[in-house]
Parts: sequence; C-alpha cells; structure tokens
Amino acid sequence: MTLSEYKNLIDAKLSEYFKADDMPQKGLFDSMRYSLNAGGKRIRPILVLEFCAIAGGDIDKALPAACAIEMLHTYSLIHDDLPCMDNDDLRRGKPTNHVVYGECTAVLAGDALQAEAFGTILRSELPAAARADCARILADAVGADGMCGGQYLDMIGENKILSEKELDEINSRKTGALLTAACMMGVAAAGGNDKQLEAAGMFGAAIGAAFQIRDDMLDVISTSEQLGKPIGSDAEENKNTYMALLGPERCMEMIQTLTQNAKKVLTTAFDDTELLCELADSMVTRLN
Repeated sequence: MTLSEYKNLIDAKLSEYFKADDMPQKGLFDSMRYSLNAGGKRIRPILVLEFCAIAGGDIDKALPAACAIEMLHTYSLIHDDLPCMDNDDLRRGKPTNHVVYGECTAVLAGDALQAEAFGTILRSELPAAARADCARILADAVGADGMCGGQYLDMIGENKILSEKELDEINSRKTGALLTAACMMGVAAAGGNDKQLEAAGMFGAAIGAAFQIRDDMLDVISTSEQLGKPIGSDAEENKNTYMALLGPERCMEMIQTLTQNAKKVLTTAFDDTELLCELADSMVTRLN
C-alpha cells in the first residue's frame, strides 16, 4: 500500500467510531469525533499497519489497533490545547476542541478517547497475546514514564534554560514514546520476533527525535497557513526548543543523521523497507 492508501483506509475506519445520535451524551461523542476526524497525517496508525505488514501480519486485523493509537494521540492534542496547558485556539486550521465544545467537555473527550483507545485494542480480532502486547506497549508509552511524564517535565522546565540532554529527556517521552509504540505495536500485532521488535523500537525512537526537531524548526520557518496554527509561539513564550538552543543548521544536520540511522536499522530485521524509508525521508522536509 502507498502512504495515501493507508491514510484513506485509516480515515474511513476512524469515521465509523463514536456515532451516537440517539444517546443522551451525544455532545461528548460529537466532541470526540470532532478532533478525531479533524485531519492530520495519520503517521502513527500508518506505522502500526506497515510494521504489521512487513512483519508478516494481517493489516485488516491490526486496523483497530492502528485507530487506537490515533485515538490516544488525539486525546493528547485535545489536552495540549487546553487553557491550562498550551492555550491554543487553532489546531490543523480549525478551532480547537475546547473553543468549540467548552473546556469541561474537551477534558472529558480526551479522557474518553484515552480509555476507548485501550478498549478498541482489547475488543479487536487480534489474537489474545497480540492484544495484550499492544495494550502493554501503548500503556508504557503514554504513562508516567512516557508521554505524560514528558509533558510534566516540559511543564516544570518552563522559564528555565535547559540543556540538550534535558530537552532529549522531555521529547523522547513527550513525542518519541508514542511514535516508538506505533512501530512496536505493528510488530506485536503481527506476532513478530524480538529482533523485529527491537529494530522497530529503534526506528521509532530515531524518527521521533527527528520529528520533534523538525516541529521546533517549523514554528520558526513555516507559515500559519501551512502549519494550521499560529507560528512563532515558541519564541514568544520563551519555550525550550532545539531551534532556540542549536540553531537551524545544527537542527537540520541532526534530522538528517537521525533519518539515516532510522533507515539503516530497518535493514537489520526487515526485507521490505521502501515505504518506511519514504515516510522517514518525508519528515526531513515536511512543512506541517
């Protein structure tokens, strides 16, 4: 499959979730669907499906797990945008969830999407061992030592000057952990071996780091139209970023090195790596 074919498959499946016109809590479902179907590149679910495919698995059975990680990612974006966090009014060119539905409903929509992510995995047709492995990998990636831990470190690092090592500690959890989980979940869904799991994890960590560095660059070099939200907010709020710490040339060098390392590690465990290499390369020059 191509990247666009994967995205179309994922978008179609995501549109099937949380339809509840006849339920009293319809407003909550509407809020969940609003952010879940607001667009996006669907990188994380694509990684689940492609790693499942190259590890010899069935992508149809893995599709709910792929959708689950997008639910989890969407929950994190809803909460990131809240007034108590980044206080953003735009996401992907559209008003953020709390702007449309109110802060309380947005919080609950994020909470519900997090729970439904695990429920979607556990209700899937994957073998029981694969369901358990996928749920464990996702839980490890988003808990206190994963995404939430990274968000906490990011919060307490505000108004401080952080080192590159401290930035790595934050971003390997806040951004990298979920991308790493996506790759490993794909292998787990296929019942892949330990070598494949290790290579998938290393690939995910490398592209996760590259993804965050590119994000920091885009807040400076992109446009509001391309990014779908205001640019320059990192500098205005004195946020710790790779761009502020290292400058554009060093950031681009790091992205290129990380991307090459990511592509190289794939060859240690997989034969068909073309699409994943294409995806890794696309992160180097992306504008949104």
